[in-house]
Amino acid sequence: MSELQAPTGADDVDAAWLTAAMAPFADGAQVTAVQRRPIGNGMVADSVRLSIAWDRPTPAPSSLVAKVPSASETSRLGAAATRTYLLEAAFYNELADSLTVHRPRCYLSLHNEQTNDYVVLLEDLAPAQAGDQIAGCSVDEAASVIPELASLHGPRWNDPTLHDLSWLDRPNQQSATGVAQLMAMFFRGFVDRYGDRVDPEVMELTERFIPSIESYLLDRPEPWTVAHGDFRLDNLLFGGPRVAVLDWQTVKLGPGLSDVAYFIGSALQPEQRRSAETDLVRQYHQALTATGVPLSWDDCWLGYRRYGFDGLLMGILASMFVGQTDRGDEMFMAMVNRHGRQLLDLESDTLIGCPKG
Repeated sequence: MSELQAPTGADDVDAAWLTAAMAPFADGAQVTAVQRRPIGNGMVADSVRLSIAWDRPTPAPSSLVAKVPSASETSRLGAAATRTYLLEAAFYNELADSLTVHRPRCYLSLHNEQTNDYVVLLEDLAPAQAGDQIAGCSVDEAASVIPELASLHGPRWNDPTLHDLSWLDRPNQQSATGVAQLMAMFFRGFVDRYGDRVDPEVMELTERFIPSIESYLLDRPEPWTVAHGDFRLDNLLFGGPRVAVLDWQTVKLGPGLSDVAYFIGSALQPEQRRSAETDLVRQYHQALTATGVPLSWDDCWLGYRRYGFDGLLMGILASMFVGQTDRGDEMFMAMVNRHGRQLLDLESDTLIGCPKG
């Protein structure tokens, strides 16, 4: 298996490649044909559903999902700069099995550090369907997701061995400076492209936040845990016994409350969020502490209020980092405006030394 090459794109995932990739699970069966159909709304990698014909009965599945490098050169360059392919491959190889969060089974995970080619070959959880980041979800749907956040954060909460995973991003001076520089580089272009689609109050908050980005990203006291980094509806599958969490390309070591604020702030319309967010955060707190995590309610709520800026940052930077599409534009504007309203409602700027205008 060590000689198997990571695909450069979906076309490389053919019958011969799949036969080799699935050999440990196929009991000697060979793939005779494979049909590939694009699925999902991935902005950095391409996802395809594989319908597989085998030459004999086999315990291996007849349908899989493969994530491979994007056909968009812009997205591939963005993936290289942010190490997203490496991170997802390493997550499935070295971290996933230590967590209880529900996710597809991974049959194979490869990454080539020289070419940045990669693949994760995943269980197909159809007919479960991804959420819709643009439309948002109901409060009940959001509540069904909260246990998975606790199942992600609880098992490795304040685990010192996470620091031994050299590939796992974590708060540090270099990354904080890099993000601040990227915002300085891309923000004017963001304003030119999207300025008339961002709520004026949100734009004003963002402009005040920019000088504080580096200090905001550095001021993240432990305890840390495994954080998803992009925990939103497009990366969740609904319809099964449990919500399944996808897309581990931004996994990192850091404060778990960043995922909670990111999810609630981006998934719910502002009116829904205002009425439900305290109850949802309390649900998370109860589920997390039930795993043995010693987190006070006051610290939980403070972290929720504070780390919502992560979603605003992601919405702005990702919109300028990947290939532009109509759906992508709608999605990023939903994220930026919802997170901005969240931060304004919670007066989060007062927690990070963000000066008033």
